[in-house]
Amino acid sequence: MRSLHSVSERSRRWLRVSALSLGAVIMLTSCSGTADPSARVDAGSGTGTITVWALDGQSAENEAIQKIMDDFEKSNGDITIDMQFIPADQFTTALQTASDEELPDVVEVDGPLIANFAYLNRIAPIDDWVSKDTIENQTAAIKGQNTVDGDLYAVGMMNSGLAMWGNKKLLDAAGVTMPSSAADAWTAEEFSDVLDKLAALDPDGRPFGLAENNGFSTEYGIYAFAPVLWSAGTPLIEDGRASGALDSETAVEAVETWASWRQYTDPDTDGVAFQSGRVALNWMGNWLYPAYKEALGDDLVVGPLPDFGQGAKTGSGTIAWSMGGATKNATAAGALLDYLMSDEVVNEYTSANGAPPATTTALTASALYGDGKPLAYLSAQLNSACPTEDTLKVDCVAVSRPITAGYPVVTAEFGKALSAVWGGADAAESLSAAARAIDRDFVDNDDYK
Repeated sequence: MRSLHSVSERSRRWLRVSALSLGAVIMLTSCSGTADPSARVDAGSGTGTITVWALDGQSAENEAIQKIMDDFEKSNGDITIDMQFIPADQFTTALQTASDEELPDVVEVDGPLIANFAYLNRIAPIDDWVSKDTIENQTAAIKGQNTVDGDLYAVGMMNSGLAMWGNKKLLDAAGVTMPSSAADAWTAEEFSDVLDKLAALDPDGRPFGLAENNGFSTEYGIYAFAPVLWSAGTPLIEDGRASGALDSETAVEAVETWASWRQYTDPDTDGVAFQSGRVALNWMGNWLYPAYKEALGDDLVVGPLPDFGQGAKTGSGTIAWSMGGATKNATAAGALLDYLMSDEVVNEYTSANGAPPATTTALTASALYGDGKPLAYLSAQLNSACPTEDTLKVDCVAVSRPITAGYPVVTAEFGKALSAVWGGADAAESLSAAARAIDRDFVDNDDYK
């Protein structure tokens, strides 16, 4: 069993992988492969050796992944796994520059880059190679992330979600009660009033944290704060363009409101503003629950992010498992994917790292996320999935980052705009510049057709 620390590190790696990989992805997005990606895949014999690429983590987590692969081999004696761990800062380049012969049969992929990998034929649709039961057991939220143009390209063992975390002792002192459901979320105006109340009792007047130490021009920026726009009712990309969506009046007003909270925000340079009690409220994902629980105990409460007008929203999505775009043994690759999505494996994996399971059976049975369990609220958010930004509604909560092969430029430009506005730049100008840059990239790449 993995240590909690090592696996939590793995569950957070999605914040780093995309950021480290953006340059490589942007350089290579100008060339795509065959119109029918399935044509490059062969069924194979269902036996023999298959190559698996996984992200190289700490020794304990690598040992755990290796154990899962070893257990699969024991129960599937005709299949041998050639396991290769690749460092995060080399992973995307390795996948995108590999020849067809060098591509793995099964590969761990960073969720928001799936559409880009699919566009480049680095991965293949898996609908025909995994069981119907595996597909049906995937939660709607994770299927949204893993589906491109109607084809399923990956399956997920885990998911992720955001929430507002609170210190009940500090909230009670200010007469503030955390909302318990997305339907009861504070409006943006109400949240400003809450911050006023908390600031009045806070030594430095900064009772709020949103992990500014992660940086907003990183992958964290789009994951954590795209929900601001979604909650206001606007996607980042609409009908293949950012102009009119990312820079809409609705988006500008929402981002201006978000930036107005800087006066209440602890810069959190040490990353422990919430755990140490410096802030009463913290905007953060599920992966820090173990640290929060250890620090606050029964004073830890959880609720929705603010509602900017069209319902509270959260980001979702993370690392998933896919099939190499030119595998010659898709039958065996599919068998491994089915095994990785089994209750036994998913339960072991997610009970160790604290992430929400991405299968309905494991999510229901989870000791953390099941009915009546400590993080049932986060489970309810993920079960209320939009699940993509082109299907936003008031009464759905979990949304995947934009599903587009141009995602790398979307996240880079959105992050730059967020950083600029947070630093005092004009929101309309910053978002308009981001939208123009994104649309120019799309036009230059023939809209990634």
